[in-house]
Amino acid sequence: MARLPIGMLVLVIASILIYFGLAQRLLDRMRLSDKTALAVIAALIVGSFIDIPLSRGNIQASINVGGALVPIGLAVYLLVTAGTTKEWVRALGASVVTGAVIYYLGHFLMKGDPGDRAVVDPLYVYPLVGGTIAYLVGRSRRAAFVAATMGVLSLDLIHWFWLISTRTPGTVNIGGAGAFDSIVIAGLVAILLAEVIGETRERLQGGPESEGRDPVLISHLKTVPKQEAAEEKDFYARQDTPSVEKEGEANEKRED
Repeated sequence: MARLPIGMLVLVIASILIYFGLAQRLLDRMRLSDKTALAVIAALIVGSFIDIPLSRGNIQASINVGGALVPIGLAVYLLVTAGTTKEWVRALGASVVTGAVIYYLGHFLMKGDPGDRAVVDPLYVYPLVGGTIAYLVGRSRRAAFVAATMGVLSLDLIHWFWLISTRTPGTVNIGGAGAFDSIVIAGLVAILLAEVIGETRERLQGGPESEGRDPVLISHLKTVPKQEAAEEKDFYARQDTPSVEKEGEANEKRED
């Protein structure tokens, strides 16, 4: 029996959480509906089995639909719906920084005999480091996700462009094979860090940071607690009304 790739397993678990409404808050911050998120996951899974040939001369190249085209499309959507130009620029800058760090790891730190370095699979090193760097630079959930996925994907793109520019014979599957798993894990790590750390920071400072954020989003986040407080006050007011009326009637009888 074939082993289920870790990227595919992560997507299946994520789809289950989304289906049962356990990721609603995170999806709202990403500006994705449940149906849209499930459709993206389905496209990732189905597209992972589809490769589009890009062969050119002695360079055997292909691009994976699920591991490259779908993440690129989702990244473009998140950039277009970014709250401010600052966030849009920060996402692109974070993508460049993340890609550079991962490139450094891949071409310098991970060279040599595998027995001479720590026993850590690059499949986990790239997404964990990439996801962390993407959050630290991107900060917001959308920017972190874009930076993580595009940063990891840039490794294959750089390799492909290098083969073309140097006319070196070689094979590259952009977004395919292990890159698919790395892209999925990197995106997950980035948004989880953004969610956990961002939520903790917001609670400590008494609310979401408004500087450089979408005014509409901030307005919504600030009005929700007020609405809940008003509803709670109204609820207790209704609960206390009968007892107040009864107490008033009792006082009237005693006066009579």
